[in-house]
Amino acid sequence: MYTPEIQEVIRLAKDHNLIPVVRHLLADTETPIRVFQHLYQERRAFLLESVEGGVKWARYSFLGSDPFLMIKAKHGKTEVETPTETTVSEEKPIDVLKAYLRSYSSPQLADLPRFTGGAVGFFGYDLLQYYEKLPAHQVDDLQMNDIQFMFCDQVIVFDHFKQQIKVIANVHVPPFATDADIVKAYHATCEKIDATIEKIKRPLSADTMTHNPIVSEPALGDVRSNITKDKFIANVEKAKEYIRAGDIFQVVLSQRFEIETKVSPLQVYRVLRTMNPSPYMYVLKMDNEVIVGTSPELLVRVEEEKVETRPIAGTRPRGKTPEEDLALEKDLLADEKERAEHLMLVDLGRNDIGRVSEFGTVKCDTFMDVERYSHVMHIVSNVSGKIAKNKDFFDAFLSCMPAGTVSGAPKLRAMEIIAELEPESRGAYAGAIGYLGFSGNLDTCITIRTIIFKNGKAYVQAGAGIVWDSVPESEYQETVNKAMASIKSIRMAEAMFNPEPRPVSEINKDYFVNS
Repeated sequence: MYTPEIQEVIRLAKDHNLIPVVRHLLADTETPIRVFQHLYQERRAFLLESVEGGVKWARYSFLGSDPFLMIKAKHGKTEVETPTETTVSEEKPIDVLKAYLRSYSSPQLADLPRFTGGAVGFFGYDLLQYYEKLPAHQVDDLQMNDIQFMFCDQVIVFDHFKQQIKVIANVHVPPFATDADIVKAYHATCEKIDATIEKIKRPLSADTMTHNPIVSEPALGDVRSNITKDKFIANVEKAKEYIRAGDIFQVVLSQRFEIETKVSPLQVYRVLRTMNPSPYMYVLKMDNEVIVGTSPELLVRVEEEKVETRPIAGTRPRGKTPEEDLALEKDLLADEKERAEHLMLVDLGRNDIGRVSEFGTVKCDTFMDVERYSHVMHIVSNVSGKIAKNKDFFDAFLSCMPAGTVSGAPKLRAMEIIAELEPESRGAYAGAIGYLGFSGNLDTCITIRTIIFKNGKAYVQAGAGIVWDSVPESEYQETVNKAMASIKSIRMAEAMFNPEPRPVSEINKDYFVNS
């Protein structure tokens, strides 16, 4: 049975031009990973999952492939690709994205999740260069787009609570459509749903359904960084000079690790989601790039009238015992440097949310809680407001982008210093990943704890917030600690799934991280 039925779709088409239709399947023996293995064979596909509080799977997982539209931008050019043509303009990418999203209107139907179709993808760290006069990094070796989004009108939703799969496709209602036109479009949409169901019911090949023993402590092997330890420490000292001079209060400096690998990014994600479950977990496959990650940090979310952000700042490694873990938590909360850094970023978050919220509605829902992840613990706060009537989720996004927790404060001056001290462009790192729904909702996370697979290599980037009393050696080690879960997940996946030996690069040992 398909819902809503045709008469209801005809009624909804009076006010909307994109109507979600759903068919429900029993899914008590299925998993999102097994179904996504079918979609992953396409050129473009996505998987979005979530774990709440580090221990409980969120209600929904979202899967999709075969977008009907792709928007991407680079070097001031914005490209719009459809199955029949590709156009290029010099319009700002957010303006193009906004125009296409606003051309669709979709109802929020009962018993359906908040996302029933929309744009899924990433905003790169350098997106703000389209709106502010910011210097470019010296080198752009990864050549990632500044923005890249897949417009998907079909979504497979796992409802973990009801143990159901909701196969959703959207009826496209053309302008001036007659009832007969809508009926024809409705039946075509139902046929698409049936075709999707047949696709995901097919058996998988034996090599995809592995039950290999978990390798918990793999050898890290050769891991190259884009900066030596001595140079990173020198950059921290230079950043502290800017802080002492009053240019900034804080700046986030990062290093990028590089690994040669032939392992499937999807197999790495399978490992990563189990060893580092997080509020935002994702696979984005877009042509020759695959992005997988488990980010703990919301950038900005807009649902109905509520807009919120979630600063995370202040880090300690996890303890080896419960007693050591608790001692590290107490040490973290007692650290004046960590507390000051976190408070500064909460203030920045309040300012970002305040610019797009009604006066007097901004508040801290939670303040300085400690949340635990596989390798680290963080201090976390939540800031929310009621979005102003003359603002939308694009305004909220641009107000928060990039997050102060990956740039610094004041934000623009910190970004200038980052461009000076980090020669390589950050690409997707420290930008945002998420969805922009046809029904008006937005949910994005900060692109951290993320691996980028491209041209036979995997890239992991991690940063540390530098303040006036930062200890350079400690800040360097913080970047290593933050990257460790992602690096280990690659090596674990190689040991569990990759039959070929790992290649070993003959490169300067000064760039290796072996612990």
